[in-house]
Amino acid sequence: MTERLIELFYAFWQIGFFSIGGGYAIIPLIQEQVVEKYGWLTEKVFADIITISQMTPGPLAVNTSTFVGLKAAGLPGAAAATLGCIISGVVIALLLDSFFQKHSGSYYIPKILNSLKAASLGLIMSAAAVILLLTFCGTSDYKAIQDLDVISVFLFLGAFFAMRKWKLNPILLMVICGILGGFLYI
Repeated sequence: MTERLIELFYAFWQIGFFSIGGGYAIIPLIQEQVVEKYGWLTEKVFADIITISQMTPGPLAVNTSTFVGLKAAGLPGAAAATLGCIISGVVIALLLDSFFQKHSGSYYIPKILNSLKAASLGLIMSAAAVILLLTFCGTSDYKAIQDLDVISVFLFLGAFFAMRKWKLNPILLMVICGILGGFLYI
């Protein structure tokens, strides 16, 4: 059990340390660690955890680390994974704040930040592709497109259209889609 706790702490310390872009940008990194490397979760359970993590208050990475740790090793696992995820971010934030305060007038800092924004956008788009594949095909493997879940596609398109056209409250939209999905998948 102690070995699993150390693995959880270390895996989420890495995720927290290398999560440039945060939020959705780190979903592929989390998936690589918890599904592919350690095998703590299946892709289906991972997709469910990402969904739940989005609906619960707090940052996506922290919520996901807590749920993964809970699933992999109970409450001690949740604590180890969450602490691992948070600690590196806190240390990096303190160091970056000090660095930017010291070099606030530099010509190069805005250039570096622009390149980090571009990298972050690429990571977010990759995460979007993973979420779409998991939702529509049940796996993140793009080759599974023939297993397309048509109901999920129509729910997605309906929610997207309703959000863009009528600016519905996201919580209300999730409740509506959850109810519709409950009826459609029965």
